Amino acid sequence: MINTAFVPKYSTAKIATSNEQVLSLFTQFLSIFGIFVILILGRIPDIPRSTLCSSTSLLNNHGIFADAPEPWQYGFQDPATPVMEGIVDLHHDICFFLILIIVFVLWMLSRTVFYFVDGHGGAPANPEKIIHGTTIEIAWTIAPSIILVLIAIPSFALLYSLDEIVDPAITIKAIGHQWYWSYEYSDYTGPDSQNIAFDSYMVPEEDLELGQLRLLEVDQRVVVPVNTHIRVIVTAADVLHSWALPSCGTKIDAVPGRLNQVSMFIRREGVFYGQCSEICGANHAFMPIVVEAVPLDNYTQWIANKIAN
Repeated sequence: MINTAFVPKYSTAKIATSNEQVLSLFTQFLSIFGIFVILILGRIPDIPRSTLCSSTSLLNNHGIFADAPEPWQYGFQDPATPVMEGIVDLHHDICFFLILIIVFVLWMLSRTVFYFVDGHGGAPANPEKIIHGTTIEIAWTIAPSIILVLIAIPSFALLYSLDEIVDPAITIKAIGHQWYWSYEYSDYTGPDSQNIAFDSYMVPEEDLELGQLRLLEVDQRVVVPVNTHIRVIVTAADVLHSWALPSCGTKIDAVPGRLNQVSMFIRREGVFYGQCSEICGANHAFMPIVVEAVPLDNYTQWIANKIAN
């Protein structure tokens, strides 16, 4: 026989009230925490990270932009094309849903643990409404479906925009080699009826000048005008490569014997850095991509100099 004289007796009403107060405070804490995380995740990718590294930044009327990778970087580079802006916006939208789901799941788990762990008021009066219930099962089936539809609509629109090729004003052909890139401007011909063509090699570390980036700088940049529809035709001469430019939202494979194409519409001036994104051999890490976007007048002068030379 158990002696119940030393067993504390609690009022059911007090226990229920205490439980409600704890749950209310915990729910408020989770709500505030969720809003804080949403604000942080929504703002950090927009901070001009290049302020930490002036050699990778471009200062103009619009501010400072990060157009090259940086140490310990976890977010995107600053967008320079409408496609990249769409990618960043989609990422932020999905993070919003992600935080809501995390907060809701944590709240449900905490509520379940609170009610069903011994020493916290015991089990509720009608546990069958929590363990099994038609209403809650319908809710947790329909709610994720609605979230997936809300995510799918903008993602499909973005995918179609990635494949859309607007009538280009300039066509550039990029050819991957082991381990450098060759470029051809087929819209212009010199006195000998030859297209403008050049090879782009990485600048060795010992030849870098002040402000240039290690493993990212090249001896000849690809120069393009801003606010112009550009088509890049990509192929390879030996093995698989990948022409990737994060700030412009472009990443396309270079396949020997096949032509792939991607379009760009760069909205601002700047120097945009990328790298080959397909393992292509021993020196895969040493074939960077550099695109410089300049005003139309500067681009015309650059083309004239190339033709003259």
